[in-house]
Amino acid sequence: MRRSSRIRRVGVVAAIAVALSLALSGCFPAQHAPDTSTPRSEKVSAALAPFYGQHLDWRACGTFQCAKAKVPLDWSDPSSGSVELALIRHYATGKRLGSLLVNPGGPGGSGVDFIRDSLSYAVDKKLQEHYDIVGFDPRGVGASTAVKCYDAKKMDEYLFGITPGQRGSDQWIQSSTRQAAAFASACKQNTGALLGQVGTTSAARDLDVLRAVLGDAKLNYLGYSYGTLLGATYAGLYPKNVGRLVLDGALDPASSSFDVNLGQSKGFEQELTAYVTSCLKRKGCPFSGSVDDALSTISHLLASLDASPIRNSDGRELGANTMVTAIIYPLYDSSAWSLLDDLFQSVMSGSAKVAFSLADGYYERNSNGTYSDNSTEAFTAINCLDYPSDANPATMRKQATELTQAAPVIGPYMSYGDIGCAVWPYKPTRTPAPIHATGAAPILVVGTTGDPATPYQWAVNLSHELESGHLVTYHGHGHTAYNKSNSCVNDAVDAFLVDGTVPQKDPEC
Repeated sequence: MRRSSRIRRVGVVAAIAVALSLALSGCFPAQHAPDTSTPRSEKVSAALAPFYGQHLDWRACGTFQCAKAKVPLDWSDPSSGSVELALIRHYATGKRLGSLLVNPGGPGGSGVDFIRDSLSYAVDKKLQEHYDIVGFDPRGVGASTAVKCYDAKKMDEYLFGITPGQRGSDQWIQSSTRQAAAFASACKQNTGALLGQVGTTSAARDLDVLRAVLGDAKLNYLGYSYGTLLGATYAGLYPKNVGRLVLDGALDPASSSFDVNLGQSKGFEQELTAYVTSCLKRKGCPFSGSVDDALSTISHLLASLDASPIRNSDGRELGANTMVTAIIYPLYDSSAWSLLDDLFQSVMSGSAKVAFSLADGYYERNSNGTYSDNSTEAFTAINCLDYPSDANPATMRKQATELTQAAPVIGPYMSYGDIGCAVWPYKPTRTPAPIHATGAAPILVVGTTGDPATPYQWAVNLSHELESGHLVTYHGHGHTAYNKSNSCVNDAVDAFLVDGTVPQKDPEC
């Protein structure tokens, strides 16, 4: 399963277009608005009262305000301990409607970093005018009480090491299982009890505490990518507390881990095909012949890297898995496709430099070998609690065949993903199923027809599953649709969040 988040798109675009630095800058007016986060009086159990009734200590952090909130470590036993959630807030610049919580996706993406580093990319000026924009790091993520597994050196080995044996063979599966088990053991040892409590259901319950301590009667929320699953889960748990929810780049809560892998394989294969089609029309394209010829060339290139990796100047070896990551990263946004020209030209000439640069961007790895955040560790920990796994070799091989048939280039490298979670020290806490959120206020679901990471059909499914779901379709490419370049999408989302206007029908942007 590939992580899918709005924040990843920021990294891709920033890597190729310095002109976007204005949108990503943290230069916003100093904030002197009064504290609006008086907690609401909520009817909750005695064990939950300290969490719902807490007062947040907001302090200046640059041009924003930051705080930490406490939530139960274990929602089934609130008295057993607590974890901290990191928050960042940008005050409404005009007539305030309340707080708008924003999640960039992942799972594992930092909402604090997202708002601090790219406020005007996360939300447009109209939402900044009417809402306190609040970013948060979910439990296990970033500056909140976090999942910890490996140091940087071991993370390099885990992410970029070459697995011995032919892909899918007994030797390869056994070796992959040992690697996954070692990683899981380190996560348990270095994280402790939190590791079994970072699932989306617990994180959604945390949102209700944040709603209350921010002083809001209803939750107003903008979730991108994985953030849509978090938001939909909240709506299912607390339908009467739903305010105005927008879910952009939707996951389908009913999808299994294999369904997700299959959907993403098809999505990235579709975008890779679109890239190749465009490339062949340009001068300097690294491919020639037909689209099928180019895709076949990429398949053979990946197979050759599996058989004979290319050593990078820092000693890491470029295998097919890392190459697929390097390919997928620019596919999140069509404006980054030119990076694929450089990638394929570089690798076909025997250099791994561009490939590792892109893969490092995807994994938030710095040039000095350190990692900027724990998003990779959190991604695995959250997914392993959210999706039951089946690592039976016969099942995985059957699924690998199906993935390869559906997406001949990408599919083989999206296979065998259940190995990591099959050895996880904690059992899943969520069973994939439709979420209806019966009784909830209207919920806006935004889907992009050419979204490779969260395929459009998932948005269609979620909008139908939610009793009060309303679909907004964007006909275009890229991951997520709001606040990009389509005024139709922005108009629909802003009218909903600011005025409460529900589209009478899909605007088909």
